[in-house]
Amino acid sequence: MNAPDTVGLTEREAAQRLARDGPNEIPSLGQRNNLKVALDILSEPMFALLMAASLIYVVLGDLTEAIALSLFATFSVSIALVQEIRSERVLAALRDLSSPRALVVRDGRRRRIPGREVVRDDVIVLAEGDRVPADAWIVSGHDLSVDESLLTGESAPVRKHPAPNEPIQLLRPGGDDMPCAFSGTLIVRGHGKARVVATGAASEIGKIGGALGRIRVEAPRLQSETRRIVRAFALVGAIVSVTAGSVYGLARASWLDGLLSGIAVGMSMLPEEFPLVLAVFMVMGAWRIAQARVLTRRAASIETLGAVTVLCTDKTGTLTENNMRLVHAATSDDTWEPSSGALSPEIQQLLKVATLAGLQEPFDPMERALQDVWRRQDATLASVFGGRELMEHQGVCPERLAMLQVWRESSNGSTLTAAKGAPEAIAKMCGLAPDAYTSLLRRAGELAARGMRVLAIATLEGHDLASSAGPFRLLGLAGFEDPIRASVPSAVEECRTAGIRVMMITGDYPATAKAIAQKAGIHTAEVTTGDELQGLDAAALRARIKTCDVFARILPEQKLRIVEALKANGEVVGMTGDGVNDAPSLRAAHIGIAMGGRGTDVAREASSIVLLDDDFGSIVETIRLGRRIYDNLQKAMGYIVSVHVPIAGLALLPLILGGPLILTPVLIALLEMIIDPACSILFEAEPAERDVMKRPPRTPTERLLDRNLVVSSLTLGVLALATVGLVIAIAAGRGGSDTDLRTLVFVSLVTTNVGLIFAHRSLAGTITDLLNRPNPLLGSGVAAIAAIMALIFAVPAARDALHFAPVHLDDMALSICAAIAFLVAAWGLRQFPKLLHNPQRKA
Repeated sequence: MNAPDTVGLTEREAAQRLARDGPNEIPSLGQRNNLKVALDILSEPMFALLMAASLIYVVLGDLTEAIALSLFATFSVSIALVQEIRSERVLAALRDLSSPRALVVRDGRRRRIPGREVVRDDVIVLAEGDRVPADAWIVSGHDLSVDESLLTGESAPVRKHPAPNEPIQLLRPGGDDMPCAFSGTLIVRGHGKARVVATGAASEIGKIGGALGRIRVEAPRLQSETRRIVRAFALVGAIVSVTAGSVYGLARASWLDGLLSGIAVGMSMLPEEFPLVLAVFMVMGAWRIAQARVLTRRAASIETLGAVTVLCTDKTGTLTENNMRLVHAATSDDTWEPSSGALSPEIQQLLKVATLAGLQEPFDPMERALQDVWRRQDATLASVFGGRELMEHQGVCPERLAMLQVWRESSNGSTLTAAKGAPEAIAKMCGLAPDAYTSLLRRAGELAARGMRVLAIATLEGHDLASSAGPFRLLGLAGFEDPIRASVPSAVEECRTAGIRVMMITGDYPATAKAIAQKAGIHTAEVTTGDELQGLDAAALRARIKTCDVFARILPEQKLRIVEALKANGEVVGMTGDGVNDAPSLRAAHIGIAMGGRGTDVAREASSIVLLDDDFGSIVETIRLGRRIYDNLQKAMGYIVSVHVPIAGLALLPLILGGPLILTPVLIALLEMIIDPACSILFEAEPAERDVMKRPPRTPTERLLDRNLVVSSLTLGVLALATVGLVIAIAAGRGGSDTDLRTLVFVSLVTTNVGLIFAHRSLAGTITDLLNRPNPLLGSGVAAIAAIMALIFAVPAARDALHFAPVHLDDMALSICAAIAFLVAAWGLRQFPKLLHNPQRKA
């Protein structure tokens, strides 16, 4: 078998193991099967009211009505069941995306896969900041340290020591120098490779029943607000229902009819659609955002996206392509650029030391760029790393912005220390004289002003790392270029139009940061460095951050201070990050945005959303989608309020004017079949408003159903009730039976309901917007409504079961004209922003 640290499994072997052992995951306690979904739906109050009404019809001896009502109840439950199951499937797909990613070796090549696809005997690559995807035996590594507090409760990381011979079973977690890593633990230092020995429920975390990375379907604030709204409506509905039933029973001495009347009123006023709409919008919203290559880890972030006022982004890989190229190398006597051709001996030595200061299998784009130079020069990496053994690795730290690696020559036992890092840090390590120090920083500044990322390279013969200055010898500078993404300038401009301020926070050289910011269109009048930030107190930082949009040479822990200062200034903050030390700032920001490609698992788990392609344009697209989702959710909620007004009004009409029930429980159930898909599926698919990225961010404390929207919705509902009332008045003037009147009222109510759908399609548009906005589901939705109506009236048995009379052409024409008149009147009211909710004018 091939060595485990070079080849690993083949894709075929991995697929066989996955089919045999199952996915590498612990069964989620929160995941609902179809039976659980059905039981949850059957426990809804609306279903109970439908079945109660059905039983009353059985007692009254009206079996036809009872059967019809039961069928509608079953169909209504089926619609809800289909929507819920669809949401659960979307959630399952999102869970797959949100599971920790793993870097495995398959067919001799590295592949990034979902953690759930890791199998026994996979070779996994471990690096600082990764979460270990499965229990594994460490076969190679350097300076590995792991946080196992998830399993042991001990907060101090433990050292790991590789061992070539794998045991029959793993040791228990805890303790230093053991050659095993456990699922769910975090690599806090070093790198290595390991062979998987246990996955899923067989892992240590599986044995104790741990469950990681669950997605929450509903946003806590929206969920609590929705529950408050439903409770308020339910309380009012219950009072009106009991009162109506009692009055009807007393006035007509028929308590069963009174009970039916009360149930009809209760059904007409119960807004059971609210929770369903919220769940559908949050789940489908997360799915839509995922189509833009962005994973929503916390659904609460969807509502916050539309309120973001400041977007803090790093540079490399987000604003730029993260495709570093070495474009400049210079020693004291020689300069090289790609057009220069072959490397001189001095430049070769500079680049060899720079390569030795990095990993043999690098993750860092600049280290990969250095290795690419050797490949382009028809040289092998063996000419750089061959004959040397790595003795020590020291990574970048706040005290020294440089990376050091110590190598031993196999031939003679001598040692060489290679260092690369920030020019100022390398200069101090070399103990440069003031003139040389100034000259080095001036040269670095010139390269940085051209948009390059600049590293200084130094070497030390020997291993005297205890000395802080003097022994290192400066070799020269290397300049790397990372082109800005083509989409970034327009995305930054779009943010500015949307009232969102874009700030760049980078660890790069100030001149480089300024050059890239200028290309991106970010305001560059001021640039603040990490050293300057360190000297600012909280008040001074709050003042500086109001005018400065570019921060350079910033350490990850300083990002947290920036986030806290912005929040103290009242901003709603979106912050990007990819490293272990970025986790606090990602968690502190209102929207933490982790990098899915180059980011660590720690950063991803601390974030609200994850960019799967690390592209700044994806952030802007996500904000656009977040605003669209919130807009459409408001439209759906407003529609629900509006549509219940005419239904409740017609249910109460017999109590006020006398006469038979116009809307029986059966007819209300039939209407619910139209309302539920309309307010969830149709409105969720509505396109974004034309001004969605031209308005300022909304206030974070804005209620989903604020007073203006409630007043607007009730106004449209009253207008719809008046429209149907006008139809009733016309019908009464023509004469006819109660059955004819019920038929005409129901048809008019359905057509007016379609008008309500169109009236809520745009919160601030013209009548053309209401009619012509491209919603791919609207046409089929209206056609489905028309088909249901045609079926009801074409089948005599169905028509008789609902106590309908045949529909005449003049009745249908009257109903359609009434709906058109309603829509024109609704658009006319749009011109009065004080009457109807109009965010465009409000902005």
